[in-house]
Amino acid sequence: MFENLSERLQGIFDNLGRVGKLTEKDVDTAMREVRLALLEADVSLLVVKDFIKRVKERAIGAEVAKSLKPGQQVVKIVHEELIATLGEAGRLNFSGSTKPHVIMLVGLQGAGKTTTAAKLAVYLRKEGRDPFLIAADTQRPAAVDQVVILAKQVNVPYYEEGTRSRPAEIAVNGIKAAKEANAAVAIIDTAGRLQIDDTLMTELEEIKRRTQPAEILLVADSMTGQEAVNIAQGFNSRVGITGLILTKVDGDARGGAAISMREVTQVPIKFLATGEKIDGFEVFHPDRLASRILGMGDVLSLIEKAEEAFDEAEALKLQKKLMENQFTLQDFLEQLQKIRKMGPINQLMGMIPGMDRMKNQINQEEAEQRMKRVEAIINSMTKNERNNPKVLNASRRRRIAIGSGVQVRDVNEVLKQFRDMQTLMGQLRKGRMPNIPGFPGMR
Repeated sequence: MFENLSERLQGIFDNLGRVGKLTEKDVDTAMREVRLALLEADVSLLVVKDFIKRVKERAIGAEVAKSLKPGQQVVKIVHEELIATLGEAGRLNFSGSTKPHVIMLVGLQGAGKTTTAAKLAVYLRKEGRDPFLIAADTQRPAAVDQVVILAKQVNVPYYEEGTRSRPAEIAVNGIKAAKEANAAVAIIDTAGRLQIDDTLMTELEEIKRRTQPAEILLVADSMTGQEAVNIAQGFNSRVGITGLILTKVDGDARGGAAISMREVTQVPIKFLATGEKIDGFEVFHPDRLASRILGMGDVLSLIEKAEEAFDEAEALKLQKKLMENQFTLQDFLEQLQKIRKMGPINQLMGMIPGMDRMKNQINQEEAEQRMKRVEAIINSMTKNERNNPKVLNASRRRRIAIGSGVQVRDVNEVLKQFRDMQTLMGQLRKGRMPNIPGFPGMR
């Protein structure tokens, strides 16, 4: 999400950075380009106008005129105003409600509400709250079955009555069941509907009235585009949404829906959801997203992903193995698998300051295939071969290649990468500069 917008804005600010002293004409030119970039990203025209006005007023003011690096100062202003537009960080608010706290998910059909309900349940469990799912979507075929399947998959209790009962009745009975199960949070999955469908919107109003939810979250597809404003306004006027969850943010969406919906409803974006996998769910941080859009990276999110994938005790154990030259192919495989859990390589690179533009040079599909090939090769080895690669003679390598469906040269390449890593760690242990091509200070 925001990939095209990010590239456009970075190009605009690169040009500003080459100007020694900014004139009002320079700012006008830059703001015209920013305006076009935001409109191309499907940000609402009214939102764009307001954003550009705020930035321009600050950019031609004293804070830029007195700056030693005016181009960087304009980038700083855009960054701050982008954060202000995106709003505060997403947090669930359960104050004033009793257990089980009720979360009602609403939105268009196809936005990903049911999958999001399961993702939200997993997130709440990580936060120490016992979740409970309620299948109140009686409109979509197999919607109830999907809730049941997902609930069992993530091991979360659920309630369903099929599709014959009225959604409001199902929701009320589901909350009673959640209370009996001593659940902390009950998540109601409602049917998808258009904001202009009066009958179905009335149904939502009844569910709200009878369940008194602490949170009403609009689950919105980030690929919605300009229609995002009408959708957000429609749901907000009828049921009073308290927050937004944006789905499919890892797709090719232009991303303007995030900025537009937040601005017109004045309710916070609380979560971002990616893909179909249950772990593709994260708390929304406006400052981090603004940094990603402007190509500044997102180190905090990268650290959080690493902390989830790598156990501290295991990390210390691995460090000891590396320093004592006991790092094996089995360790190599385990670390590779953990890196894959953190997410696509190009997304991880986008979180590293200065690496944002390089991520587009990586073919994600090819990178994923290479990592799978390495896993298959090491998995085709015996335990002794993984712990002692020196025994891997020509005949063993042929057997491993056949077992993993690759060529012998592929096996040799993996072993070479492993030896290079061992050499690098050996040089670091001895306090020497790593002897690798292209390393600063090396011939």
